Amino acid sequence: MARRCIVCDKHTKTGNSRSHAENKTRRTWRPNLQKVRVLLNGASRRAYVCTRCLKSGKVERAI
Repeated sequence: MARRCIVCDKHTKTGNSRSHAENKTRRTWRPNLQKVRVLLNGASRRAYVCTRCLKSGKVERAI
């Protein structure tokens, strides 16, 4: 399963770290994803959801 938000499709981004000496190294930026139990199409399942979608109420959590 990919580390991707099921609501907004936010996922890992890649780029370069640049030091003071302008050295380049590859790095990643990972979104703050939480594996939560959500209701999708009337069924409960576990899925990765970013904290921004959880906070704004874009997904209904299953209890």
